[in-house]
Amino acid sequence: MHKFIILKNGICETYNKYEDIPETFENLINFAPDIPNGPHTHEQHDEIHSWLDKLKDLQKRETNWV
Repeated sequence: MHKFIILKNGICETYNKYEDIPETFENLINFAPDIPNGPHTHEQHDEIHSWLDKLKDLQKRETNWV
């Protein structure tokens, strides 16, 4: 199961779906997508590689860079 923790309005919020994470928040606290054990299918490789772009997207949403 994925686990993403953000700080929003001074409160830590946990999400299991990337799509549920708000458009803005103060800080990204934990970014832990669930990566299945290998060997991986081509589809799994595509998903694994997509997580780097998703991490970069979440970093852009942060409003309180430290």
